[in-house]
Amino acid sequence: MSVTYPLGFRASGVTAGCKPSGAPDLGLLVGDPGTTAAGVFTTNRAPAAPVRLARERLASSSPCAVLVNSGQANAATGPRGVDDARAMTARAGEFLGLDPDRLIPCSTGVIGEPVHLEPLMQAIPAAVIALAVDGGPAFARAILTTDTVDKQGSADAGRFRVGGCAKGVGMIAPSLATMLAFLTTDARVAPADVRSLTERAVAPAFEAITVDGCSSTNDAVLVLASGAAGDGAVAPGHPAWDELEDAFAGVARSLAAQLIADGEGATRVVLVEVDGARSDDDARAVAKAVAGSPLVKTAVFGADPNPGRILQAAGAAGVDLDPHELDISIGEARVVQRGVIPSTYFSQPSELAESARRAMKDDEVRIRVAIGNGPGRATVLGCDLTYEYVRINGEYTT
Repeated sequence: MSVTYPLGFRASGVTAGCKPSGAPDLGLLVGDPGTTAAGVFTTNRAPAAPVRLARERLASSSPCAVLVNSGQANAATGPRGVDDARAMTARAGEFLGLDPDRLIPCSTGVIGEPVHLEPLMQAIPAAVIALAVDGGPAFARAILTTDTVDKQGSADAGRFRVGGCAKGVGMIAPSLATMLAFLTTDARVAPADVRSLTERAVAPAFEAITVDGCSSTNDAVLVLASGAAGDGAVAPGHPAWDELEDAFAGVARSLAAQLIADGEGATRVVLVEVDGARSDDDARAVAKAVAGSPLVKTAVFGADPNPGRILQAAGAAGVDLDPHELDISIGEARVVQRGVIPSTYFSQPSELAESARRAMKDDEVRIRVAIGNGPGRATVLGCDLTYEYVRINGEYTT
């Protein structure tokens, strides 16, 4: 199931020739005329041209379509970048019969390289012709960069449907980052309520993942509601609202987990759970610090159950905590007890160390950090840091 699983959406993915690989690199997603939309974007202070234009259009008009190019990020491209994004959406709008302001541009790829405008402009008519209700998978493939597989998901919310796809396996950190995600529903939802769905049900899943701690210039999470399922609007307080919100949250979590599982060079997923904090924000800060620590990530890669690396990351998170209340577990092995690593942990073989070592070899390494008796809790997904990650990014533009 894909981004076109809900009624009222068509999508396509075609090859414009912007990727050296010759893989599909231009995606188009179009909702019915009454579609409403909302989005959240990168917190990077140097956002790409399409991000700036997307924010402007969501604030001032009613977009119903998304045009995505992959291969060039159209970031750090100055006024030309905005002009190129406007030109692409104007071209698509011409063939779709839509005002260009109703199209949201997205780009992903190499930062600083302008989009290859001429081949993209030539390919846009083919993308429009190829639009189909079963075109979601083609769209999901066209938006990929260093991903090895596409990421898709769907869920049912009573008689309504929710679908989605995403890309991004590097330059990903909490607070959205290079990641693009598109979620759709055939429920009728007012613009303000689409924003609520985006911020409450969708964004938290993507703000709880990290591959390398690097926040991109281009990431965007967009939600579109076609209203094609009919009947009145679904809003907070409506009998179907909670079910719709849960469906969106479920699809978002699925897509986020797929992104982490395909992280650049990743061999293991890291699940960091923090509880006992004074607040959820404090718990999230600690979870992010542990999941994003290069020392923790490389230890996971080497299946090295070194508790000191986790303790160091938790203590450096900037959260006020009492080290004497700190408990850390790797799998079921409690390797830090009240702030202390057992004195025999490294000096002689023990079942505790062996249990932790076995847990570090799992495909999903679970780390639990308890920092007190407070109500705050959070979970962050990360991955290991491998030689392959270094190779991929050392050769990224070559």
